[in-house]
Amino acid sequence: MMKLVLKDMEKRFEDKEVLKKASFTFEKGNIYGLLGRNGAGKTTLFNCINEDLAVDGGSFYIEEDGRTRPIVSRDIGYVLATPVVPEFLTGREFIKFFMDINKGTIRQDKSIDDWFSFMKIEPEDRDKLMKDYSHGMKNKMQLLVNIIASPSILLLDEPLTSFDVVVADEMKRMLKEIKQDHILIFSTHIMELALDLCDEIVILNQGVLQEIPKDDLDQEDFKNKIIDTLKGEEAAV
Repeated sequence: MMKLVLKDMEKRFEDKEVLKKASFTFEKGNIYGLLGRNGAGKTTLFNCINEDLAVDGGSFYIEEDGRTRPIVSRDIGYVLATPVVPEFLTGREFIKFFMDINKGTIRQDKSIDDWFSFMKIEPEDRDKLMKDYSHGMKNKMQLLVNIIASPSILLLDEPLTSFDVVVADEMKRMLKEIKQDHILIFSTHIMELALDLCDEIVILNQGVLQEIPKDDLDQEDFKNKIIDTLKGEEAAV
């Protein structure tokens, strides 16, 4: 069983401590909902794991079959809240380019059109310039290249907020379909979305990661328990 282990991670910006010895173990096969108020540091945590930001203390690593190893770039797929795609390319050109430059490291079991169909990108959109794509379509393309790369760890930073209700439901079904192959961490401030999609709920609360176990709680009591935890964060500020 592959695990992503965070141990006593610390990150500060001048006088503000964003991560305060944050520790948690994420396991392959689960979708984890990372919940927190706006500004709690969810994106900072992702940027540290992705090594876009250096941590000020602590460590993070992969544990598999009783052994540990550092995370390398191919282990991680990171879907940003604001998608960044080469707008001068069509959707098809972008996927072809991505598959060509990564042909030695990614599986080639699907054609480009197979991948488009998997992501439910309509035929009439596949050869459009991506500058003409909606925000949601650009987000789909960003998610698609990360799925093609099939990293061990998928970090999803508010990825469904730009989709309409129907497309968001399609994406939730797709993420549930692929979860067995990944450690999947889904950042959001929308509690209902996390409850609907995720197997486990983890709260970033005053710089610390805290699991909120469901135990035998019903849906409403579980929501109230999460809200009480987040209110506690507010009171402590």
